[in-house]
Amino acid sequence: MEYTTLGNTDIKISKVCVGCMSFGKAGTMHDWTLDEEQSGAVIRHALDLGINFFDTANGYSAGTSEEYLGRAVKKNIARDKVVLASKVYFNEGRLSREAIHREIDGTLKRLGTDYLDLYIIHRFDYDTPIEETMEALDDLVRAGKVRALGASAMYGYQFYNMQLAARDNNWTPFSAMENHYNLLYREDERELIPICRQMNVSLMPYSPLAAGHLARPQWKSDSLRGRTDRTAMGKYDRMEEQDIRIVERVKEVADRHECRMSQIALAWQWKKGVASPIVGATKAQYLDDAAGALDVELTPQDVDYLEELYVPHPIVGAIDKNPEQGVMLLDEKK
Repeated sequence: MEYTTLGNTDIKISKVCVGCMSFGKAGTMHDWTLDEEQSGAVIRHALDLGINFFDTANGYSAGTSEEYLGRAVKKNIARDKVVLASKVYFNEGRLSREAIHREIDGTLKRLGTDYLDLYIIHRFDYDTPIEETMEALDDLVRAGKVRALGASAMYGYQFYNMQLAARDNNWTPFSAMENHYNLLYREDERELIPICRQMNVSLMPYSPLAAGHLARPQWKSDSLRGRTDRTAMGKYDRMEEQDIRIVERVKEVADRHECRMSQIALAWQWKKGVASPIVGATKAQYLDDAAGALDVELTPQDVDYLEELYVPHPIVGAIDKNPEQGVMLLDEKK
């Protein structure tokens, strides 16, 4: 495994992050998530590979994702050898001061730890003043409950304004951006990613394999997730006609490099300056593939060929208003 530094912090993260949305009690959020024993086995395998970075959220599978992760870490490795990230927003009060102080305590309790390495705001909150959110997050850092801060999918101007609020008030700025970014969705290359580069904010994109579309030559999958993940369908199906051509190119490049398609998709991420793509794994084999992708070296010609057919996409990730309370799956295909 290879490692890098998170933003301007001293936190060392593996260049593969395990996405823990795959873990949790099935039916509480998705139908395809792994139970505690299965989750523990995947987490153990990640640790054996040298992966030390795990990303979950307070709302994943009604909190059971955090619980499974916390118990697996406790059984298998010293707390200071792993980097645990969780998120706040899809909860009562969104990113208000009261909500942030309440939700961090719930997250820490479920994870069975007294501090979190990285606390991420899951979306931009249109109802809470930026200053209130940034001051509350800074409170957590000063209290020792959180080591570093991150943000997730939002518009570039929103992220920039939040960073300015932190700078102008001497509060803790964001060190990480968990945005929607892959070969089939590159809208953040226009504004958000250049801002992150300017501010030395590490990119840890979610959905680097576009919900599996970049890991297989055909669009549809017969797996349980493929049949039931209506959020993934909502994110990607409307652009199938244009994007299947990019998928075909990923297959071509993978054949040339004698590797898996998923490894090409991840190698492209690192080539674009990503620190640690978040790989959601329902099987240990997927983490083996991700770790092996570090050995794949794309040429500039490969990158150009993979990117050539991209067309502008509807925004998926950043939101224009807060969803109704209780809504967690934003892009769900009805």
